[in-house]
Amino acid sequence: MLTLRQMRYFEALATTRHFGKAAEMVHVSQPALSTQIMELEDHLGAQLVERSRAGVLLTAKGEEVLSRIRVILSAVDDLEETARRKSGVLAGPIRIGIIPTVAPYLVPKLIPYLRQAYPAIEIELKEAVTDRLAAELSDGRLDAVIAALPVEADNFATKALFADRFYMAMAKNDREVLTSPMTENQVDAERLLLLEEGHCLRDQALAVCGTADRRSLVNFGATSMATLLQMVSHDMGMTLIPEMAVASETVRNNLRIVPFAEPAPSREIGLIWRKSSGRTEDMAALAQAVVACVPTVAGTTDATERMAKPTTTADIS
Repeated sequence: MLTLRQMRYFEALATTRHFGKAAEMVHVSQPALSTQIMELEDHLGAQLVERSRAGVLLTAKGEEVLSRIRVILSAVDDLEETARRKSGVLAGPIRIGIIPTVAPYLVPKLIPYLRQAYPAIEIELKEAVTDRLAAELSDGRLDAVIAALPVEADNFATKALFADRFYMAMAKNDREVLTSPMTENQVDAERLLLLEEGHCLRDQALAVCGTADRRSLVNFGATSMATLLQMVSHDMGMTLIPEMAVASETVRNNLRIVPFAEPAPSREIGLIWRKSSGRTEDMAALAQAVVACVPTVAGTTDATERMAKPTTTADIS
């Protein structure tokens, strides 16, 4: 008989591609997990995985079965959540994905806030780029994603939370003089530093500085905002910095922050979840918590006033 246990073990194995890591993920011994995978293969009459010393590969049939199993497990999780909601708002597990240019600045305030406001909450966080988070949300491995909008899919619901304005970050000892407030055409493409491919902030920076000659762009392949800003503080160039990062990054880096002229470029940060999850009340509470915890630049509009209209999912322009 096909069981949920076998499906969860197989999903863990497909995710980790390693029997030992998969066993740790589902909190069982490696032999127990291996036995359940073999029973699953016997029941389905097909080989699902290729076993080798180098790791695990899924067969073509394994890939097909995985996609179906993830749909089933997502539906089961949604069913369990529907039953659990009787316990109250944000009671029990919630798996939240956050993009890397938001997580370091939001999480230190958001987690204590949620734990104090909702004592029964059980939070699991994942930091990754938007495409990966969207895939895991769609597969049911995440319950909500906090990212820059738009993030679109037929089964996603989105709620715009706040506008996060962009500034230009330079080293304090940078000899280049920029007019403050600056305009996009003042950006020197040869000195503009960007995150590596896959980060939405890279695309947003290119959109803001769209008039720059992209052939002159310097691509260091930095994987985090912290790395990029350290490079900037050592006078290796300049980069776009979102408002929510300014307060913490100017404390630990030798930075000069230059605002843009109005209308200042910005990104729209939003909350994304599956329409089928039935967690509307939880998502409304989570959205309110995020807005309450957004860091701002001293002297600028507070997060409540920056809060986006609920029906807005504006593109970056």
